[in-house]
Amino acid sequence: MKKNEEPLNDRVTFYDDGKYRWKYEMDLFKNPTVFFLVWKILFIISVGIFAIIFLTDIGKKTEIFLIDLKFFGIFLGGMTFLVLLGYLLYAAMMGGKYIVEFEMDEKGVNHKQTPKQAKKAKKLAKATALAGVGVGRFSAIGTGMSAARTEMYSDFNSVRKVKAYPRRNLIKVNGVFSRNQVYAQKEDILFVRNYIISHCPKYNSER
Repeated sequence: MKKNEEPLNDRVTFYDDGKYRWKYEMDLFKNPTVFFLVWKILFIISVGIFAIIFLTDIGKKTEIFLIDLKFFGIFLGGMTFLVLLGYLLYAAMMGGKYIVEFEMDEKGVNHKQTPKQAKKAKKLAKATALAGVGVGRFSAIGTGMSAARTEMYSDFNSVRKVKAYPRRNLIKVNGVFSRNQVYAQKEDILFVRNYIISHCPKYNSER
């Protein structure tokens, strides 16, 4: 059976070319995984920026440090609010669904949005990134950059950590410079996880 002979279904299916393929549809309003991903990226950036500020204030009065800490809390709250608004806009424009196709074999796993959704995501990414630059808000830029990524491939030779979150139908497949998210139905989640682990020579269960 060839890849395009028939539409992909939502169950993991083995094809004659030696690849597993399936489609996954996620409700963006019920599953917060995408929101957490964007927020985490921006949180790490924020911590880095304010770490520099804190270091420059070392040795100064305690009041200065407390002011910095308070400002960071306010900034983080404001950033979270902006990311949430951006995420809700993204979810609404995507019709409330995140639809992706997966292709997996002994070498790696590929995660990509369907062509129709990828086109929407790229347009939205460009708009939100430009808006972010215009007002100087990197939270909007971050949302736009996240929406722009519509495909990611994980080479199993570079994967070091694999962790499943069955309640979210999610498997995180992480390498040194890559962070992939693989989704599957609850009936297939453990099979996909175990298949990935069995083909990752650098995977360490203690990590």
